[in-house]
Amino acid sequence: MSVQMLCLGRHWNARHYVYEDVRSDVDGRPAPELPADLASVAARAAADAGFSVKPDLCIVNWYRDSSRMGLHQDKDESPASLADGLPVVSFSIGDSAQFLFGGLRRRDPVEKILLESGDVFVFGGSARLRYHGVTRVLPGTAPSGLPFAGRLNLTFRKF
Repeated sequence: MSVQMLCLGRHWNARHYVYEDVRSDVDGRPAPELPADLASVAARAAADAGFSVKPDLCIVNWYRDSSRMGLHQDKDESPASLADGLPVVSFSIGDSAQFLFGGLRRRDPVEKILLESGDVFVFGGSARLRYHGVTRVLPGTAPSGLPFAGRLNLTFRKF
């Protein structure tokens, strides 16, 4: 993984691979709140895809031109959230990315999907634990006028 990350609603402790209410591995302060407006937009996107969820955390990933994120499962949420198949709601802003969406096993075939600025990708239910990742960011593909270079990805979930 070569992205820069910020979490809202909960803190991702990369030393212990757990979500926390406080940033115990950084400064002991509470995790920044997830703004209600953002959670609402994510809940509406999930509903449009046939899911009901009230997200309480968002991971904001910033990808530079050379950033990648290997195949992984989003499986660190609560057992109840995973058992219910509550969705991951992903918003892409900025440069396009080549997204891989695989199966439930790492060695399953993967589908390559071009995610462009403004795209929303939702997966949950039986697909909730499918492997996924970003193999490439396509520099210079963002809409003009954005105040940053690269790609922002906001992924919302219910812990």
